[in-house]
Amino acid sequence: MTVTAVLAVVATFSLGRWQLSRAAQKEALQAHRDAQTGLDRLDGRTLASLADPSLMLDREVALRGTWIAQQLVFLDNRQMHDKQGFYVVTPLQLQDSAGVILVQRGWVARNFLDRTAVPEVPTPKGTVDIVGRIVPPPSKLYELGAEQPGRIRQNLDLVKFRAETGLPLLTAVSVQQIGTASDGLLRDWPRLATGVEKHYGYAFQWFALSALITILYVWFQVVKRFIFPRRT
Repeated sequence: MTVTAVLAVVATFSLGRWQLSRAAQKEALQAHRDAQTGLDRLDGRTLASLADPSLMLDREVALRGTWIAQQLVFLDNRQMHDKQGFYVVTPLQLQDSAGVILVQRGWVARNFLDRTAVPEVPTPKGTVDIVGRIVPPPSKLYELGAEQPGRIRQNLDLVKFRAETGLPLLTAVSVQQIGTASDGLLRDWPRLATGVEKHYGYAFQWFALSALITILYVWFQVVKRFIFPRRT
């Protein structure tokens, strides 16, 4: 009984400390991302030359390039203002660079009477200038079956999309276009959550379980046996 109780206390206490360490890591990551928001905007050439652009998450960029309109994709079941619709994503060929970056251009409502219909989204030809923020690739939603090519998709794996299109696409990050609504697209993007509160909650549960095991062991194995033994 003693060995079991000690192992249980050590295990639950260790899991609590591990959750605290995960929270500390995510807080440090958030601090790093917050620091990026106050720095100068990167240009397209600098973005394409970064060895690890994921270290620049939340950094603003000012990009000049050309939309690759034939590869425009509508990501289905995306919310904005508590409404369902599409995220419109389009590759942007960066000027003065061979690199291509996927741009999350904004959100548009869908036609619920015809789920195969897509809205008309103006895609300017020629050179465009956009301002955006470096973010991870579009988040993945639960999907039955393998990802299917087409204009409407549930998810978009950038590695597979690069192979599918043959574009020199950056696969570690994408860019969320920011600014006022244009081209019929809304851009009230949700901020990325770190989930720190979840780790603190799990840590509290593990520490509470560790304390409970200790209290029960002391009560039944020490107090009741030696301090208040049962009278017969």
